[in-house]
Amino acid sequence: MLNNKTILITGGTGSFGKCFTKYVLTHYEPKKIIIYSRDEFKQFIMQNDFKEYGDKLRFFIGDVRDKERLQRAFEGVDYVIHAAAMKQVPACEYNPNEAIKTNIHGAQNIIDAALDSGVKKVVALSTDKAVNPVNLYGGTKLVSDKLFIAANAYAGHKDISFSIVRYGNVAGSRGSVIPFFQNIINKGGKELPITDYRMTRFWISLQQGVELVIKALEEAKGGETFISKIPSFKITDLAQAMMPGCEMPEVGIREGEKLHEIMVTVEDSFTTYEYDKHFIVYPQMVWSKDKTPTPTGKKVPEGFSYSSGNNTEWLTVEQIKELLKDVDLEK
Repeated sequence: MLNNKTILITGGTGSFGKCFTKYVLTHYEPKKIIIYSRDEFKQFIMQNDFKEYGDKLRFFIGDVRDKERLQRAFEGVDYVIHAAAMKQVPACEYNPNEAIKTNIHGAQNIIDAALDSGVKKVVALSTDKAVNPVNLYGGTKLVSDKLFIAANAYAGHKDISFSIVRYGNVAGSRGSVIPFFQNIINKGGKELPITDYRMTRFWISLQQGVELVIKALEEAKGGETFISKIPSFKITDLAQAMMPGCEMPEVGIREGEKLHEIMVTVEDSFTTYEYDKHFIVYPQMVWSKDKTPTPTGKKVPEGFSYSSGNNTEWLTVEQIKELLKDVDLEK
């Protein structure tokens, strides 16, 4: 499906962009992959890391806030993966206007440029924090998600679809708990602080996130939100896996933090269908008969929700230890 296609990734020098690029170049024969981002040094590093692929890669300096630059970059592009965002919760809280410009206005710029440039599919990366948001980052991503879903109503007769992929913190990603614990261990610490003993999270690898995006590219008709079925773990079990027998003082939940990662809410259950390895939340809007996705999975019961706290699959301490061997901590 990606053979001989031109793919553009916003925020493409991030951990997802690099993993997605490597996956596509390994499993497909794309015509070209365009890395669109605003940090020239990261582009320089990535260009060196992928130099074996030669002219398959192109690098565009640009910001999602710049609509004109996006329109120029989108010329001749078939698929867009929108990964660019302000993601750090404290940074968004202290710089709300900047978060709005990037995460909301940037999303609208992506939509407008894609509609005007002949792009065929857009897949936007979302986050569990957009579900029942309790911080500004989550609030901006909720608006972003709504914009991408509603964009299908403005496509008219154009051959384009917009869809969403939602997952939580990737194992080992910057700012997440695994590198935080590892830093304490590396410095000789003897205890790992736990914000709340009840806290749980989903475990997802970068590879799984990439595979879910590929599925969305292959299957999306427009307006769907794709969510992987993945195991949960207790933060206390993670601490014991990383430092067996350590003390775990409870220090209190941080501002803007949730006890559990929520992917599907009770309100979503009315349009959510279950598949073998994922859920799809279908849009409530109907924009045209030929572009309305038709569910083929099993309808979840009303009142269903999917969170790391009510999951049916859980990792043990020993399983976490094994998974940690494959975690590449981001620098």
